[in-house]
Amino acid sequence: MKLLMEYIHKFIKASKDGRLKEFLEETRWIYSYIRRFWKSMILYTVVGMVSTVVSIASTYISRDLVDIITGHKTGAVVKYFAIMILYGLISMVIGQVINYMSTIISMRVDQQIRSEIFEKILITDYESITKYHSGDLLTRWSSDTSIISNGVLNYIPNMIVSIFRFIAALAVVIYNDWTFALFALGSFPVTLLLSRTLMRRMRNNNDRSAALSAKMSGFNQETFANIQTIKAFDLIGLYVEHLKQLQREYMGMKIDFQKMSIGTSFIMSTVGLLVSYSAYGWGIYRVWSGNISYGTMTQFLSLSGTLTGALSSLTALVPSAIALTTSARRLMDILEMPKEDYSRIEDAVAFGEKYEKQGLTLRVSDMSYAYHNATNVFEHASMEAHPHEIVALVGPSGEGKTTMLRLILAVLRPQCGSLDVVAENGEQIEVAPYTRRFFSYVPQGNTMFSGTIAENMRNVKPNATDEEIIDALKAACAWDFVQKLPDGIHASIQERGGGFSEGQAQRLSIARALLLKAPILLLDEATSALDVKTERAVLKNIMNDDYPRTCIVTTHRPTVLSMCHRVYGIEEQGCKVLSKDEIQKLIDVF
Repeated sequence: MKLLMEYIHKFIKASKDGRLKEFLEETRWIYSYIRRFWKSMILYTVVGMVSTVVSIASTYISRDLVDIITGHKTGAVVKYFAIMILYGLISMVIGQVINYMSTIISMRVDQQIRSEIFEKILITDYESITKYHSGDLLTRWSSDTSIISNGVLNYIPNMIVSIFRFIAALAVVIYNDWTFALFALGSFPVTLLLSRTLMRRMRNNNDRSAALSAKMSGFNQETFANIQTIKAFDLIGLYVEHLKQLQREYMGMKIDFQKMSIGTSFIMSTVGLLVSYSAYGWGIYRVWSGNISYGTMTQFLSLSGTLTGALSSLTALVPSAIALTTSARRLMDILEMPKEDYSRIEDAVAFGEKYEKQGLTLRVSDMSYAYHNATNVFEHASMEAHPHEIVALVGPSGEGKTTMLRLILAVLRPQCGSLDVVAENGEQIEVAPYTRRFFSYVPQGNTMFSGTIAENMRNVKPNATDEEIIDALKAACAWDFVQKLPDGIHASIQERGGGFSEGQAQRLSIARALLLKAPILLLDEATSALDVKTERAVLKNIMNDDYPRTCIVTTHRPTVLSMCHRVYGIEEQGCKVLSKDEIQKLIDVF
């Protein structure tokens, strides 16, 4: 009674603290995936219950066979022995079917959750998603998803099967001799008490384990991505020691939990042995007093193991449920972040089909933007760029040139004002994630992916011919070195553009953007690694192209400003058109 009151008290406290509500929300989220496979789940549950029936039926055959051998019952030994073998084979086949179904269901759930979460991470609001380290995101996407997919069968089917197995075995024991039920259930109070302790510690352990795994994953990812910098600053010893420290933290956490698990296992094993030996002794006494036969005792001992196993399975569902819900919460944290708006994608497609060949204007009007930390970047900024124009954005580092391009790409959202893509007749569509189809973008740094040159090009235009790729490479002044490669456009590119110089990688990135033939081209310091002659040649090729492209460049190098139709100075949260004298002054100072 006291134990029951304690559970009621904890239940009420959990309800007040909101933990129960959180647990139910996590369970509902997991159920949203489970229910998609309800037919497989039902079949899995039915097969598990059939396995239980076969297992219990085999105890009767075993009982009768023992009784025949000991003379307590007459019958054909060979017949019963054959039936027992048959039941064993049936159990083995059912076990393999269960394992196969478990694997298939887990794989399907894993793939579905992974693909959906992968997509949702990619369409999550940029500023929200960058609050998480990429290593943490990777851990959530891989490890937490695996925990859910591997344990999803424990939630409903295994619980039903375990309950059915427990009730069926208990019913048979009570029907034949209720006294054995007392021994079989002897470990239940201890199991219940230990599950309460395990539940609390398991939750804490899962949180610590997930946090440390994410931390280690992030550290490894950053280290491997910056090997050159680590070598250059001779930081190898420092990073090795840092890894060892993370490993010590992780090992300490695992050892603490392992100690608890060993203690729990020892107690449960001890209780199990006491229960088993007590049941065995009671069975001997009942046989000796003539109340039951040897076969019946054998059956009861077998059913006692079934009852204990079913109880252990039900108890094991507690930590399994905690692990599942902990992982579910970590994934829900990502999925509950604001998503980008793609609601007007069809309008954007129609707008593009109607006006892309005429060229499109970009117009920024009275736009203000501040980061989430309240740092103002723009206040009432305005600019515009038209087809067949090159418009430059210049200004000191950190004043907002790259931020302006991110706003144009709708990666960031302004607090007020407007950004619009405008057709020749004045019709316009507001800049949003669904208008990115109108832009080609060459960001700062090396943005080439591992694969071949052709594969990188076809990432933006899958149906591009080799001739189209070569034309784009020529326009970007990249064909001169690509044609000298043994494999030409099929030459391999290593991760982060490895195998090519910065200047070559930049020209490949520009070629990729030109191949897309989007109406508006954004170049963010995209020619910084090129010599002045090549830089001017690339921009001239863009200008001489018959395609009505609008080009916006950010640059610290004013040597190409004379080629631009307009130059906007970005400074002190403003964006204003520079006069010829101001442009000349920038060139002279440079």
